[in-house]
Amino acid sequence: MANINDAPKLRATFHKTEAFDADLHAANLTNWQQEYDQTSRGNFYGSIVELAFHDLQVFCEHTSQALQQKCIVWPDSVWLGIPRDAQQESRINGLSIRPNDIMCRPGSCEFHLTTPPDFDIYGLVVKQDALDELARIHDVDINQSELHTHGRLHVPEKTLRDIRYLLTHLLDSESNCTATRTTHDVIMIGLLEILRTNTPKPAKTRSYQHRKRVVDIARAFIEANQEETVTITDLCKVCHVSQRTLQYSFESILGISPIQYLRISRLNGVRRALLQSDGSDHVTDIAAQWGFWHMSQFAKDYGNLFGERPSQTLEWRTQSNL
Repeated sequence: MANINDAPKLRATFHKTEAFDADLHAANLTNWQQEYDQTSRGNFYGSIVELAFHDLQVFCEHTSQALQQKCIVWPDSVWLGIPRDAQQESRINGLSIRPNDIMCRPGSCEFHLTTPPDFDIYGLVVKQDALDELARIHDVDINQSELHTHGRLHVPEKTLRDIRYLLTHLLDSESNCTATRTTHDVIMIGLLEILRTNTPKPAKTRSYQHRKRVVDIARAFIEANQEETVTITDLCKVCHVSQRTLQYSFESILGISPIQYLRISRLNGVRRALLQSDGSDHVTDIAAQWGFWHMSQFAKDYGNLFGERPSQTLEWRTQSNL
């Protein structure tokens, strides 16, 4: 895949990718660092239609299953995430995205998304210096602190409807093969209009930061102890909270319980390891590395989540030579 910085300045080409694994799909977005964990049951399908200029990246992403996403946008940039209309609720860093809300994060800053099944989102990534120059030319005052701090912005309904219309027609891969400087400038003006008319939406409750901190500590502990059998009691101790607070924190920030997160994150870890295997590893060995010791229950849980046996994942990886 071409590097975004090498894309021609006046003309860019549309590029479409497809994947049948969530984490392989996550790697298809140019210059992003991402890791996706599937949380709903069934076979996964994802697609990305992407357009890259030298200072601007535009894409539409579809994912068929619910996901927990860990994302980092390329440096010195600003990302806007615009869910398509009439989507189920998504979250950025535990903050709910309502119908007239969009997501916003700076480059080189890790953030987490919780997305529902059959989710479609438009993405706009612009270099910070290009955005600053455009704002100066059009005499628009952009509050950088708002873009970097809150994670979500409220946009007027008409502005949001217009930008969705523009992106829908722009990223129709059936009718587009190249884009010109005019396309680039129209997108940039639309992006500037969003930032001119938005209203920041910080967390309203005082308990949000505490709940997010609890979840962050628990997730870090789980990740650091993947070979151990981590229990809810362990998480309560390391987070210094009661089981009730742990439960409420996970459900409000991630939309799932801590026990569900424990099981799902480890199953995704096994799948990731199977897809990275050179074929010499055994399923039982990889499962054990992620704390699974009861193979029959592991195989059942794996099949329920991903719609295939772990041996099928390993066989597919070996045959496809990914």
